[in-house]
Amino acid sequence: MNARQRVWLFACALCAAISLIACGRGRETPRPVATPGFAVRHTRVPLGSPMEITYRFLVAADAPRFTENYRVFVHFLDSDDELMWTDDHNPPVPTTQWKPGQTVEYTRTMFVPFYPYLGSATVEMGLYSASSSTRLPLGGEDHGQRSYRVGKLELLPQTENVFVIFRDGWHGVETAAENAAVEWQWTRKDATLSVRNPKRDVTFYLHLDSPGGIFEEPQQVEVTLGGQAIDSFTLHPKEELIRKIPLTAAQLGAADVVDLKIHVDKTFVPAVISGGRSTDPRELGVRVFHAFVEPQSTP
Repeated sequence: MNARQRVWLFACALCAAISLIACGRGRETPRPVATPGFAVRHTRVPLGSPMEITYRFLVAADAPRFTENYRVFVHFLDSDDELMWTDDHNPPVPTTQWKPGQTVEYTRTMFVPFYPYLGSATVEMGLYSASSSTRLPLGGEDHGQRSYRVGKLELLPQTENVFVIFRDGWHGVETAAENAAVEWQWTRKDATLSVRNPKRDVTFYLHLDSPGGIFEEPQQVEVTLGGQAIDSFTLHPKEELIRKIPLTAAQLGAADVVDLKIHVDKTFVPAVISGGRSTDPRELGVRVFHAFVEPQSTP
């Protein structure tokens, strides 16, 4: 290569560098439209336990009008930043109704999956379009691809929970075909849960549904303790509920183990009422995803 060629190559490289610098200066960082927040009552949570999560979005004072209803993504990552599970959802106030300077805050109950991992977990949040998967710029620590770190948890063994046994009146455990982390058990007309008595005030969480499809009648559900009704409600087809039932130490009594009973007024046998669409011969009541006893914190 002669001197003239070397000069020409140097000039080309210099022009390219100047162009890149100019383009970089002209590219503005998108302004955040909101700042996400995440809060829980307890940051140390055993597998399988409920979490009352408060989500918060502080909408920027100069935020433009949202042109579509964006979904919230919530990712729970292990110590290697590998995704464990999600709590993606639509906010109760659609983003098209958010206003500049507004604080959007709401609480959701979720149960920690029985994931094969213990230790530190990181929580990341963001907003995305369900139609295009485009993510919006938000305020806070961007971990990449507009996924913002909002908190940490410590995952503890399931043995930290109050012991609950699905005793009489239950069918076997079933798993969702599309998500092995989703499990449930059907009740019969009457089903019993045996609970190790913590001998202090507790909240009993009962997460259940009536999936509908074959059986399309509302059901009356009653929960009793020691023969006394502690909760009663109507469950409609295709309805999913999380009942939170407060119980005092006096109601639980002095026994080391107490029984909670679930009674359903209407059951069904799929093979009988499906017109040949099902061969399932079981008597089914309601479908229970979680039954959990959470002791109240001591003063």
